[in-house]
Amino acid sequence: MIQFALYYSIYGVMAVTKPYAVVNIITRIILRSKMTREEQSAFLSKEYAEAIRYMDNAKEMLRKAGRDGPLYIDTKYVKTACGTAYNGVLIALDAWFKLKELPLPRKRKSIDYYTDAIAKVDKKMGSFLDLAYKVLHLSGYYDGVNGVNVIKEGFNAAYYIIEKIKPENPVEIKETRGDKAKRIWSRMMISLAVMFR
Repeated sequence: MIQFALYYSIYGVMAVTKPYAVVNIITRIILRSKMTREEQSAFLSKEYAEAIRYMDNAKEMLRKAGRDGPLYIDTKYVKTACGTAYNGVLIALDAWFKLKELPLPRKRKSIDYYTDAIAKVDKKMGSFLDLAYKVLHLSGYYDGVNGVNVIKEGFNAAYYIIEKIKPENPVEIKETRGDKAKRIWSRMMISLAVMFR
């Protein structure tokens, strides 16, 4: 038995064979609607602050790694810092995708999806993403490269991407009790992970 559902929209009456498809269509119509400037500024302020928070945490980890000339001493801290910085880049990319109304990946985040979608819109940003991915994620996080200049270039690429979502008129985001508890818990878990790594 085939069920039909009708819904009315600004595009007219449409017949849909499956009831859940109505929800998907309406969701797509709602998501296509642009945010107002105030909503956009509030959204970007929150996402930008979160990405910068990740970068600050990564810098703190690099300070703990210590330096000996052109190399960091403790690769454990360097790996943690690079992974944290790369996660900050992913937060910024998700916000940029929403801002540009590009679809986000439904499954696990793949670098191929990001690079393909970004290459169609902004080639320079694609180059910086490639650099951040190779330096922070592959070389820094997985391989444990501890060269100061190499990691610095990865961080510069990350900051370039994060600055793309910097709001024109930042809105002050008040931290709720839940956000504060989440932030404290997150820092505590990162510290524990670094201690027992």
